[in-house]
Amino acid sequence: MLRSRLATNPRLNRYASSKFRLAPTAVLQSHLRSLTTNSSPPEDLHDFGVKHVTKGLSRITEGIMMKGEGSWVTYDDGRKYLDFTCGIGVTNLGHAHPKVSKAAADQCMELVHSQCSISLHEPYLRLIERLLPIMPDPSLDSFFFWNSGSEAVEAAIKMARWFTKRQNIICMQGAYHGRTFGAMAVTKSKTIYSAGTHPLMPGVFSIPYPYWHQSNMPVNTPTAVLSDNALYQLDLLLAQQTAPADTAAIIVEPVLGEGGYVPAPPEFLQGLRKVCNKHGIMLIVDEVQSGFGRTGNWFAVTESGVKPDILVIAKGLGNGFPISGVVSRRELTDKLKAGSMGGTYAGNAVSCAAAVAVNKVMVEENILENVQLRSNELFSALNALKYDPALNPHILDVRGRGLMVGVEFGSSSVSSHSHAHEPFTTHSAASLPPDSPPHSQHSAHPSGAKHPQNMASRVAKKCIEKGMLILTTSVYEVIRFIPPLNVTKDDMKTGCQIFAESVREVVREG
Repeated sequence: MLRSRLATNPRLNRYASSKFRLAPTAVLQSHLRSLTTNSSPPEDLHDFGVKHVTKGLSRITEGIMMKGEGSWVTYDDGRKYLDFTCGIGVTNLGHAHPKVSKAAADQCMELVHSQCSISLHEPYLRLIERLLPIMPDPSLDSFFFWNSGSEAVEAAIKMARWFTKRQNIICMQGAYHGRTFGAMAVTKSKTIYSAGTHPLMPGVFSIPYPYWHQSNMPVNTPTAVLSDNALYQLDLLLAQQTAPADTAAIIVEPVLGEGGYVPAPPEFLQGLRKVCNKHGIMLIVDEVQSGFGRTGNWFAVTESGVKPDILVIAKGLGNGFPISGVVSRRELTDKLKAGSMGGTYAGNAVSCAAAVAVNKVMVEENILENVQLRSNELFSALNALKYDPALNPHILDVRGRGLMVGVEFGSSSVSSHSHAHEPFTTHSAASLPPDSPPHSQHSAHPSGAKHPQNMASRVAKKCIEKGMLILTTSVYEVIRFIPPLNVTKDDMKTGCQIFAESVREVVREG
């Protein structure tokens, strides 16, 4: 049946000679029998989906994903991929982790839905019980669970405005916080997310993130310089555009996600905290993608020692079950009016039960230790590529924390005024502090280096062709690694080999 389908369907036929691992034929046949619709005459289910799923959604692969197990996913035609996307940082414990799936299944047989305005339910409370000890600061002791990261950001903005009785919000250039209306207003990573929908929520201002592109500085600029520049721009913004008395919150990702996988230097986050303390501004820390072990700590902000006023969580919290959270201090949230927060599915019982199991697995299976081990292997492999003479001119930066890692390739940039390829001369690498992040010490390459066009997307496409799902990010040429936090040594090695082969092929092709 599989062979005949491949032979008659051009969409599938081009995969017939690929290197993909094929799932057992019996399993595939049972899946393929269902891949027709009730329409007359019957349509291939994929073609049916392409026709009826809104064109506002994009996909990096064709076909239908049928099964996920650990670090691997299988498609309807037998293709099997190593998944280094994790559903964009969601399935941190791999697909269908048995303990998480069982917890959800068991909860389904007890209570599926208890709307938050009707009653408390046990999984909601057990989840708070598990989260309290791992919060980045003990003051974070009040929880509201919702469905998605974008909704949680909306709630955080609403709460900050309520707490301060002010309106304006300061966000970061390159930030991503979601695609609902308020979250979209503080998202500055790409125009695609809000194009054609202006005017957006008013009262939003932005400053540069301490990322060399955003300050139009060379790639080897010390992070201290980048942080100083960004904090200077914040001071200027508060003096010129939004008075502190009108400013409710500053919202920041401790690792810039859609903006390029750039870790915030600790001194930058500490500087934001000082400004917020001085002016009574709420500091909202968005850990939707960086939280729950992704960077090697429970939360990325922990590295800086900074206390959030409001913490936003999601993605890895539920390992695929839809749940997000907004965490703050009881001294603040006790002022909220009953009924001002809520939502039909907010804190769903099944999702909460899954999230409790996620927390248990993280502890019982020593996930944070595995993140550190696999992170060392990943950085070693990527830096080996960076310093390979044949590839060195084309790899500008290898950066990140834990298993949230970005590789930036050389490009013509989004601006003809870019100084990215010029050396930073005010400070030499030898003058930098010994604990400076590695990416701040890399030498820039002459602007005359000719880089392959669209290198990130071409490398990602080749990785997919070779059997690994991986994503690009930002308006720059960046590939992001988001493997499962429990990825094995062998799977990490396989992924690094696929990536290396893909980079070399793109460089050869030019």
